[in-house]
Amino acid sequence: MADLSGRTALVTGSTQGVGAALAVALAKSGANVVLHGLRWDAAADQVLRDCEQYGVQTAKIEGDLSGSVRESVDAVFDQAVAAMPAIDILVSNAGTYADVPFLQMTVESFERTIRLNVSSHFFLVQRFAQRWVEAQTRGRVLLIGSINGRLAEPTHSAYDTSKGAIEAMVKTLCVELAPQGIRINGLAPGLFETPLTAPALQDPKVREWMELHTPNGEVPLADVAGEAAAFLLSDAAEHIHGHMLMVDGGMSIWQQPDRPNSM
Repeated sequence: MADLSGRTALVTGSTQGVGAALAVALAKSGANVVLHGLRWDAAADQVLRDCEQYGVQTAKIEGDLSGSVRESVDAVFDQAVAAMPAIDILVSNAGTYADVPFLQMTVESFERTIRLNVSSHFFLVQRFAQRWVEAQTRGRVLLIGSINGRLAEPTHSAYDTSKGAIEAMVKTLCVELAPQGIRINGLAPGLFETPLTAPALQDPKVREWMELHTPNGEVPLADVAGEAAAFLLSDAAEHIHGHMLMVDGGMSIWQQPDRPNSM
């Protein structure tokens, strides 16, 4: 496991799913963790306890990052810094999927997706980068994208667009901020079993199709992304800048998926 002892991380959207798995992995690696969610509930309290078992400091904040960008980002930033002033890692994970077929997409639905999945990430990184540059802190950022940033999916036009933007953001912020001592990378999950995907994966035909279209044949829990995230944020990855790591079992590189014994 990577060593993040002495580091302090804010993980947005960390009360469930991928964000929760990442927060627990960072705590397991020794980082103090500020958890963030739209609202706090029993499941979020469990994530907090899962982090605390590793003997690190934890805090929790609430905030809706899908509203007015400046106000939403400033509110989350201010709460996080008040809770733990020494934050030097940002894992920007909060996001949404609320798509309809492209011909039915409304401006309001598209703009909400872009506000939460793109704009909030961009300006939250900006707030922390401004703070880190002023304090000469060598900050680290991990932007959470998706396999959908590279592979299109029907009825996912707004979501796919937003995740493609995240990968571009990783690259362009890297070249701007690396000279300032701030390291930017991204992590793109494939299909994991989370509270969001579990209902669909209960259908044996859906699970079989997903396993068939992933080279390693697995649909794992989100915790498989944890160690990858901790590595990218650790000193061991000091020379890795502007990289989007695909954690997808090979799905993103398979041109013509088919049953292995049918070739």
